[in-house]
Amino acid sequence: MNLNKGLKKILVIRFSSIGDIVLTTPLLRCLKKQLPDAELHYLTKKTFAELLLHNPYVSKVHPIDKEVEEVLPALKSESFDLIIDLHHNIRSAQVKMKLGKPSKSFRKLNIQKWLLVNFKINLMPRIHIVDRYMETVAQLGVKNDGQGLDFFIAPGDEVALTALPPAFAQGYTGFVIGAKHFTKQLPAEKIISICKKIKGPVLLLGGKEDAAKGDQIASAGGEQVYNACGKFRLGQSASLVKQARRIITHDTGLMHVAAAFKKEIISVWGSTVPEFGMVPYLGETGKIVEVKDLSCRPCSKIGYEKCPKGHFKCMNNIDESLFAEDRL
Repeated sequence: MNLNKGLKKILVIRFSSIGDIVLTTPLLRCLKKQLPDAELHYLTKKTFAELLLHNPYVSKVHPIDKEVEEVLPALKSESFDLIIDLHHNIRSAQVKMKLGKPSKSFRKLNIQKWLLVNFKINLMPRIHIVDRYMETVAQLGVKNDGQGLDFFIAPGDEVALTALPPAFAQGYTGFVIGAKHFTKQLPAEKIISICKKIKGPVLLLGGKEDAAKGDQIASAGGEQVYNACGKFRLGQSASLVKQARRIITHDTGLMHVAAAFKKEIISVWGSTVPEFGMVPYLGETGKIVEVKDLSCRPCSKIGYEKCPKGHFKCMNNIDESLFAEDRL
């Protein structure tokens, strides 16, 4: 049976967040290239819509502010042939129920994650989440093309290196200092020490919420460290990631943006673990830095605002010598 026969309009659902949406881009590209007659629409939160507006494989983005009811009339008018639910939560179930169209849903493996967090029993498949996304459309005959992630920067978001101090024109290391949750972030003192071990300029990357921490690090790190946190939009930050020699990053959205640009990545893991299947999607390149054999790790699948044990060994015990230039 030809499961993709007659598919003219497909709705893809992923509400958040930056990294998770970037990780859906191989599925979008493969769907469009392998089902060229199908028009792809994407339902997401308004905050993250810009990640998709310049994606050539997406015909239309449907952003919501808070509730899916905001766009349900518009979605119903599109008469989709298929819904691909990559979020698979109550909100996406509501969309599927209200639209009443055939759907395929991503397997979230919540039980396996719960066992890993609470009992340290690892039943997670040794497969990246990108490939698990692709399993969702396997019955359509769509296969992973192996080309990795995509990130499309708007022309107005390309940042000239003249916007940075002159020394950065010769190349720099990008250091993504933030993450959504505290337990996924290196302490400022640790980042300062690591910056001092890196040869050449270091560009601190993050949002407005990271600006104060960035100022502290730049002040202590000396002239070679420049704080760009909060000074650039997301697309502009992506441009700076693209132009970096290498990226040091926590388990956060810009890590996956760096992977889309095939950068050399040193990813630092604290309360979360690579076994969740969301390491940089780079094949054989990149480097993972973590404190292994901690009985309390992972303590969460997303992170906490403080260490539940109080010692924060997963970040405080990171070996700083691993970041020395001759070790990268």
